[in-house]
Amino acid sequence: MEAITIDVVSDVVCPWCYLGKKRLDKAIDTVKDELAVAVTFRPYQLNPDMPPEGVDHKQHLAEKLGGTDAVNRAHEMLTGLGEEDGIEFDFPAVKISPNTLDAHRLLRWAMIEGPEVQNRVALALFKAYFEEGRNVGDRAVLLDIAEASGMDRAVVSALFSAGADVDSVKEEIGMARDMGVTGVPCFIIDNKYAVMGAQSVDVLTDAFRKIAAMKAQERIGKN
Repeated sequence: MEAITIDVVSDVVCPWCYLGKKRLDKAIDTVKDELAVAVTFRPYQLNPDMPPEGVDHKQHLAEKLGGTDAVNRAHEMLTGLGEEDGIEFDFPAVKISPNTLDAHRLLRWAMIEGPEVQNRVALALFKAYFEEGRNVGDRAVLLDIAEASGMDRAVVSALFSAGADVDSVKEEIGMARDMGVTGVPCFIIDNKYAVMGAQSVDVLTDAFRKIAAMKAQERIGKN
C-alpha cells in the first residue's frame, strides 16, 4: 500500500478550514483501502495581530467583509455548505474573534502525543468555536478541550503558563507564509504538492491517487 503525508495548514477560526477538514476526512476514508495517509495539522493565523482577549466577532467581520449584509450572505452560504458536510454552523453564537496562538500551541502539543490525539483536538476546536460559540482563545476552554481529547490537563496548563512553544509556533506560521501560503486551508502533500482551499472530496481523492501513482512510478524507475 502506498503511503502519503498531508500537512494541513489551517486556522481554527476559519470556517473554510472546518469544511476542509470534514472533506479531508471523507477523502481519506474513500481511499483507506488503497493508501495509508498520515495527517498533521500545521499552524496559521488569519489575524496574527488580534489582541490576546480577542475582539467583538460581528464588528470584526463586518469591517473585514464590508458590512453586515456581506457577513449575513457569507454565513448563509457557509451554513448550507456545512449542512452538506455534517457541520452545524451556529454563527450567531460566536461572540469573540480570538487570537488563536494558544490554540495552535495546544495543537502542537497534541501532535507530540500522536496523530489521533491531534485530530481529536483539531475537531474539538472547530466544533467548540463554530457550533458551540465558545471562545477558543480562552485558556480555560482550551484546557477543557485538551482534557476531553485525552491530554493531561495539568501538564497543558503548566505549558501554557511557562510560555512553551510560543516562538516555535510563530516561526512555523512564518515558514508557511514564506512558502507562499496566503490563504487556508492549504493541504501540502508529501512536502511537495499543494492543494489550496476547501476542495471537494473528489478533488482531494484524485490528488491523492495521482501523487501515489507518481511515487510508485518513480520507484519503478529507480529499480
